[in-house]
Amino acid sequence: MKTDGSGLSELAAIPLNDRDGPLYRQVYRGLRQAILEGRLAAHSKLPASRSLAKHLGVGRNTVTIAYDQLAAEGYIAARTGAGSFVAETLPDPVPGEKGTERKASTSRPALKLSERGKALLRLGGARRQAPVARPFAAGQPDPDAFPFPVWSRLLARVWRRPAAELIHNDDPMGYAPLRHAIAAFLRASRALDCDAGQVMVVSGAQQALDLICRVVLDPGDRVWVEDPGFPGVDGALGAVGGEIVPVSIDGSGLDVAYGNRRAPDARAVLCTPSRNYPLGTTMSLQRRLELLRWAEDNDAWIVEDDYDSEFRYDGRPLTSLQGLDRAGRVIYVGTFSRILFPAARLGYVVAPPDLMPALVAVRTYMDGHTTLITQAALAAFFDDGHFSSHLRRMRSLYRARRDCLLEALARECPSASVISAAESGTHLVIAPPWAGTDYGQDTGKDHGQDVDMSATLEDAGLTCPPLSRYFRESPGRAGLILGFARFGEDDIRSGIRRLAEKMGAVPKVV
Repeated sequence: MKTDGSGLSELAAIPLNDRDGPLYRQVYRGLRQAILEGRLAAHSKLPASRSLAKHLGVGRNTVTIAYDQLAAEGYIAARTGAGSFVAETLPDPVPGEKGTERKASTSRPALKLSERGKALLRLGGARRQAPVARPFAAGQPDPDAFPFPVWSRLLARVWRRPAAELIHNDDPMGYAPLRHAIAAFLRASRALDCDAGQVMVVSGAQQALDLICRVVLDPGDRVWVEDPGFPGVDGALGAVGGEIVPVSIDGSGLDVAYGNRRAPDARAVLCTPSRNYPLGTTMSLQRRLELLRWAEDNDAWIVEDDYDSEFRYDGRPLTSLQGLDRAGRVIYVGTFSRILFPAARLGYVVAPPDLMPALVAVRTYMDGHTTLITQAALAAFFDDGHFSSHLRRMRSLYRARRDCLLEALARECPSASVISAAESGTHLVIAPPWAGTDYGQDTGKDHGQDVDMSATLEDAGLTCPPLSRYFRESPGRAGLILGFARFGEDDIRSGIRRLAEKMGAVPKVV
């Protein structure tokens, strides 16, 4: 079958729903299946991204990302000025998936993946999409505010005459001067009880979670995770066969009593006490103490991801869980990606002394250690006082942008409610006029409408992920996530005007 781009009826059957992950992955899977089944034959022209997006009722960017994924894997090929076409020779399909019989002849046997490998592939970890730098993408620092000239000089200084320990160092713990700097920073800023011997430098928070899960979990172990919460933990747990137990979030943070009723035998808890993503909730002191008591009584681990703790604008932060822990049950995780820049790929684990030998042993067989080039530069960045001054500048800059966003919302969208905490972090969550404003509220009427609204805003050049997508079990409450750290005040104001215009066009749910 060939199509000139108008043959959309063949693709209209792509199933889309709110339960099967990001829409771009669903569109990608539907197109791939149509290609592998021969419904889209070799050399067939695919519809233009705008046409298919309109036909499916999704944002154009959703289709564009799906096309990019298919092109990267060899299913389609883009021809300049002509469009996208099904490739003549197809790659091998993922074994075990329905409708993936290979039509083209090949001498290679089908790849054989483990069940765990298939599960991780379905999570979408095979190819991570780069974030789009347009309002209001969340989790992105402002690269224009980072002192790259200083960083370049430090790199040159360190490597002009590198010390022997930089050339030959293979310590899985990381570069010793940097570990000392991190420990001192955490003691002063987050009241951690630690020294350099408890700090391991890793390649970001995701690797930290993967490493920890390998050391403390066995297949089938149950683990509390926040609901809603960051979906990146699913891969780390899935890789070791852990069983996810969603635990609800309320105004005081993780509901420990609910988790205890549901899975009192859980082996670990993954949580973000400083600032939940996406709700922005801070775990209260009472809940922190309750969680620590539960972990001690049940011989369980607490993995504390101190997300966005560096960016607090109003009031004093609560002491970290690790700083309150007297039983050695907390493993602390942090990252420099949102302070420096994401490509720095630097994070850290702070673990109880008794656990560190096991972490070192596993790390030795993973990647050995994180590259020393950036570790040495960051150590000098600390030692010369650049880190603390840069962090102060970023707090001031992001606070001004937060205030600008709140003012623009009050002026342009007075009927929308800010439902996330605003005293810290780099994003806010708003509930549009047609959504509820209480934690966990679900009327059954607005579910999914934030997904549609998000797709509409994508077409308008705005990236505002839907809040309901971050809930694991319940349909979730509706809302839109607005990041502000990456964007200047003019971009924030103009973006909110566009958001208000598009949001006003959405009919009220009755």
